[in-house]
Amino acid sequence: MRVVVTGGSGFIGTHLVRLLQERRLSVGIVDIRPPQLDNVAGVEYLPVDIRQRQALRGLFKEAKVVYHLAGNPQLWTRRKGQFGQVNYCGTVHVLDEALTAGVPRLVHVSTESILTRTDQQDLIREDQDVPCREVLGPYCLSKWRAERHAWLAARRGAPVVIVNPTLPVGPGDWQRTPPTQMILDVCRGKRPAYLEGDLNLIDVRDVASGLLAAAERGRPGRRYLLSGENWSIHQLFTTVARLAGVAAPRWKVPYPLALTFAFVDEFRANLTGRPPAASVTGVRLTRRRFHFDAARSWRALGLQPRPVCQSLEELIAWFRRVGWLPQG
Repeated sequence: MRVVVTGGSGFIGTHLVRLLQERRLSVGIVDIRPPQLDNVAGVEYLPVDIRQRQALRGLFKEAKVVYHLAGNPQLWTRRKGQFGQVNYCGTVHVLDEALTAGVPRLVHVSTESILTRTDQQDLIREDQDVPCREVLGPYCLSKWRAERHAWLAARRGAPVVIVNPTLPVGPGDWQRTPPTQMILDVCRGKRPAYLEGDLNLIDVRDVASGLLAAAERGRPGRRYLLSGENWSIHQLFTTVARLAGVAAPRWKVPYPLALTFAFVDEFRANLTGRPPAASVTGVRLTRRRFHFDAARSWRALGLQPRPVCQSLEELIAWFRRVGWLPQG
């Protein structure tokens, strides 16, 4: 069996590829970056940009399963059209080319950030529906449009399963996606203050297992939510500080001040090209409720996620192993 993983060099993608290797499956990685794998047996790297539809033609001809993870996971980019080009147009290219090739199963990996509504009070489940007008920021809008394309394909009878992970944490994030960078900053004492808000954390290896289970057990046209534990930002920062042996953030930043700083910082970033310390979309998302209940999805997939504290301990230990934090 040949399996194709777009974005297979990314954080979640790398862990998924390792699971596929353990099953002795032939894997093709479609990514603009080469994978960082200890073992490359059974893996073929295909340096393809999903924005170029012509380059994807013929890649999925012999694939039995396609996992689509490729995208820009950041909340800010200097090139404002990149989110739409990569996250939306890239998804259209991948799904349409895979379906044209007759791939019998596609797993489209979406995000949790498009599942919360303006006045959300109750827990978010996999059947949550959010209209376009309530989606925050260009990143979220591009992911919302991509998921809609996957939904429309599934409603026409395409074998597309949709999976929405929450914030993945754990070892192996060489590209430093926003959650990993935030946790690393806390470990380095660079976050003396925190912004009030909540989030949901899930071990990246449980996300990879969930994607594998979704391909095997998931029903086309269904969304599967991969969430772990509901935490507050303050709880995350204090827990990480304790595990890393550093001082916990003491000051709570008022939302208006944080939003003003984010606008100013993004203005500077647009001039210099250096990513902002805080993005406008990221700050605005803290006003949304991000508490989830994925019990039905986990039951359907036959899995149970591990404790988040364990994941954070292993993440901090990995920071030390790769030299991002001092030993001891």
